[in-house]
Amino acid sequence: MGLGNHLFHARKKKGLSQEEVAGKLGVSRQTISKWETDETLPDIRQSKRLAVMYGLSLDELIEFDIDVQEIQEIIDKTNEKVSDKIDWTKAWSKKYPILARYQNEVDTAFYMEELRKLLNDLKKKYGYNDLDAFLVLKDILAVLWKKDGAAE
Repeated sequence: MGLGNHLFHARKKKGLSQEEVAGKLGVSRQTISKWETDETLPDIRQSKRLAVMYGLSLDELIEFDIDVQEIQEIIDKTNEKVSDKIDWTKAWSKKYPILARYQNEVDTAFYMEELRKLLNDLKKKYGYNDLDAFLVLKDILAVLWKKDGAAE
């Protein structure tokens, strides 16, 4: 997605018209249109003002992804009680069917014990609580997946 598309989606997300943005920046509506269609680019000062207007950092504005932004907002709004009610395995198994069937194929007790050892090690060595140790281990697995697993 190009910068123009990022600008368009960020503006729409805030519910602003091109006229409103143009008025606040002291430029024409056509200028906003040209930025959003990648005909021209805003200068750095205008980009900073756009970022502030859209409630984003300059980096976020440049890399704005409407889907990622919406997912982050949902995560931020979801409290612990609601999250506890969701069967995440069932939800994700629609996309990844292995999650619905691995329990019948894998010696989960063995892996649970190995993971428990790793979690306890993180708690002991770094003083993490249960949740923090789990999140650190999950993140390490994600990094490993990106580094090794996703390439295969």
